[in-house]
Amino acid sequence: MKGIGPASTTAALGAVAVVEAMAGAYHHRPTAIAVLLALAVVAPVALARLWPATAAVLSAAAALSGLLVSYPVTAAGATALALLYGVTGRRRPLSTAGALVLPFAAYAAAPLSGDRPGGRPVALLLLAVAALATAAGAALRLRDERRRHRADEQSSAATLMEYAARGERARIARELHDVVAHHITMIALQAEAARLATPGLPPDGARRLTAIGDTARVALTEMRRLLGVLREDVDAEPTRRPQPGLRQLNALLDEVRDAAVGGGVRLIVSGSVEPLDPGVELTAYRIVQEALTNARRHAPGAAVDVELHYRGDDLSVRVYDNGPGPAPAGGHGHGLAGMRERAAMVGGQVSAGAAPGAGFLVEAVLPTGGGTP
Repeated sequence: MKGIGPASTTAALGAVAVVEAMAGAYHHRPTAIAVLLALAVVAPVALARLWPATAAVLSAAAALSGLLVSYPVTAAGATALALLYGVTGRRRPLSTAGALVLPFAAYAAAPLSGDRPGGRPVALLLLAVAALATAAGAALRLRDERRRHRADEQSSAATLMEYAARGERARIARELHDVVAHHITMIALQAEAARLATPGLPPDGARRLTAIGDTARVALTEMRRLLGVLREDVDAEPTRRPQPGLRQLNALLDEVRDAAVGGGVRLIVSGSVEPLDPGVELTAYRIVQEALTNARRHAPGAAVDVELHYRGDDLSVRVYDNGPGPAPAGGHGHGLAGMRERAAMVGGQVSAGAAPGAGFLVEAVLPTGGGTP
């Protein structure tokens, strides 16, 4: 309990040991010797916090000394031994704690223990008490170690996932740079074209259109600076190719078919097909790309179906295979985390798990707002 330390425990056990020793020694043993031996077994409890193994050795030595001169250990002494051996088992290596049990085993096996009244039975009892207490302490220590190990593993996994998510967000931002830059460039061009192509435009209107074009160009410059901050390798050459969309999906599937061994890849499209926002199309493309990569890695040779279902206000993307099903824990961790980051960016969501029947299913629902004219 709180507030009760080794010293208080020693005092309580010592008082009990004294009473027991005096009662047992009355009329047939020197009371002083019995009391001293009983206290010697209990007193090392005061050292349990700092030196548990040393305290256990001292208490065991006192108990065995009492047995050698025919003074059995009191109940308080047995309790002190159990406490000390339990603490030693919890705070010291099992080999050290186990070695401290050997003196009791040696005494119980020695021929001289049978010559003393209660010698061998008491020694066997103390051996059992010490062994059980040591095992209980070792079990508690093992439980604590497993808890710490599990907590460390969970912390490491969470850190890795956070790093992966940050990296994915940076890659998403770099890819969206091209999409947003295109829109901003169009704003600047259309503002300039409107200023030049509109006859009789009032001076105030011309100034406003010029300001729109200038603001768009400044925004484009700032976006390029932001891209430089997000670039993982500052010396890398920027990618000049436009970001992919759903029109490039057939080319991606052709690459997978060329690299695949065994099962094929099918594309199934349903609903009213219409152009979508470039960011939504890029997200759908990357989700399919990552899902196909996972399928090739975890289900090589499996047949894969890619479904696009246009539903007016959203796009459903499903990628499923007929492979062995979900991988062991952590097998799809970073890939799925990246998909979820991309879907969340456009207000969608991704789910993944065992497919109906067999295999693995990745499903994403991406809001489209009715499509882009």
